[in-house]
Amino acid sequence: MFAAVMSSRTHFSLIGALALALAALSCSQQSAPSNPPLPASTNSTPHAATGTNPTIYQVKGVIKELFPERKKVLIDHEDIPGYMEAMTMMLDVREDKELQGLQAGDSITFRMLVTEDDGWIDQLKKVDGPRTPLPSKPSGFRPVREVEPLAVGDKIPDYTFTNTLGRIVRLSDFKGQALGFTFIFTRCPFPTFCPRLSSNFEAAQEKLKAMSGGPTNWHLLSITIDPDYDTPERLKEYSAKYKVDLQHWNHVTAPLIDITAIGEQFGLQFWRANPAEPINHNVRTVVIDANGVVQWTTPETDFKVDSFVEQMVKAARVPMAK
Repeated sequence: MFAAVMSSRTHFSLIGALALALAALSCSQQSAPSNPPLPASTNSTPHAATGTNPTIYQVKGVIKELFPERKKVLIDHEDIPGYMEAMTMMLDVREDKELQGLQAGDSITFRMLVTEDDGWIDQLKKVDGPRTPLPSKPSGFRPVREVEPLAVGDKIPDYTFTNTLGRIVRLSDFKGQALGFTFIFTRCPFPTFCPRLSSNFEAAQEKLKAMSGGPTNWHLLSITIDPDYDTPERLKEYSAKYKVDLQHWNHVTAPLIDITAIGEQFGLQFWRANPAEPINHNVRTVVIDANGVVQWTTPETDFKVDSFVEQMVKAARVPMAK
């Protein structure tokens, strides 16, 4: 067990070089790849969702990595007009047979099916032609603080943020409370990524507030990883979608170097290949107990809300250290 000590020394860290090593869920925005043009889809117009039926988009992209045992595939897809920019995303298939015969570097076409709270792909078809060479690493750099990684049982250092009301919020403000936080950005559209994290926090907020005899000393933070775009005003507009109770849940921003530091302490990685390109990122959600000690972390977007609530209750009831 150790207490993390933050240094004021900065160095240049190659954030982008870790992109292809991510095995955790990754949602990433990129500029459209400079691959040889793929054949046009037979139907590029999305089919609108009706009731529980999904909206269907015809998409083109390049496979980065396959995970058939998990029914997942990492794809660098092109811009989807009217829905999202070009992204590299870990996407689900419903049948592992969808991935048979495919390899990293294959150019493909596929369908993306999106409902209000779910999304997956099917009909993956390889496009004839040579496989696309995979880059060894992106070339983007940004300055970051030197920080120590944190694990369960470690004391979290203090960080300062700004909430949707323009007020300063410090982690030390929550001494004596359970604190749960996650990382999102408002332009992340796919339902199983940032929207899923926000919906999970909304559900956890309601369960904790409604709990008979439950603790009241708890708080949630949603930390943006896109501070240049996600101003307090934009975060306020975004948070209104999730019935935020400001007594218990804040959406916050901070200087990029500080967001990078707290994220790196928990294994969060987010980067741009160059300043003109949008964000790539993975996922972390964390629970800190009433003494400021790390109690629980997860790299998944689909963690069970009830399990998260149990961790928050446990964290809130930790006796205060003398």
